[in-house]
Amino acid sequence: MSRRSLRPQLNQIRGWVRQGRTDAWIAHQLEVTVQQIQAFKREHGLEPDGEPAPAAGDEVDLRASDDAAIAAELEAEEVQRAEEEAKAAEEAARKAAEAEAAEEAEPARPKRTRARARSRGRRRAPAPLEATFDHGEEGYGLWLDPAVEDDPVYAEHWAGHRPVEVTIEEDQIVIRRTGGDEDSSDDSSDSD
Repeated sequence: MSRRSLRPQLNQIRGWVRQGRTDAWIAHQLEVTVQQIQAFKREHGLEPDGEPAPAAGDEVDLRASDDAAIAAELEAEEVQRAEEEAKAAEEAARKAAEAEAAEEAEPARPKRTRARARSRGRRRAPAPLEATFDHGEEGYGLWLDPAVEDDPVYAEHWAGHRPVEVTIEEDQIVIRRTGGDEDSSDDSSDSD
């Protein structure tokens, strides 16, 4: 727990002390340690009705009810957290099942043959995709349009993790694949 000033809660603490609330209960309510509450009470003379603190055996018996209330509150929080986690897990399982069902229902796309590709002649230039160059707190990044998944060149040559080389020019940023790929003669580049 962090050390913080309890001075703004002076009147509130004074009221709780007069009600006979325990130091543990007050500490829980203010999210501080019991030792901080005890020190604060000593510094400000906050003993019930201006009396010195009662001896260990003479304490007002609200401790059991306070401890029970705190335990019930913590237990309720734990139950709620467990319910939320269970709901999240159910939702994730439901979404995964829906995605799997949709994947199974989708007909397989026929593969293109090379003969068809040759008969078309020259390839059409791919449509440009949108992207964002990010100057984030954790570094720089390039965020490509999700439609990049549908691009056959991307699927064949760029999908997955690939080492790249970046060249920054005045009017463009060029990204080239590097590394020991077998088809390194087919280096592709994207520019922004």
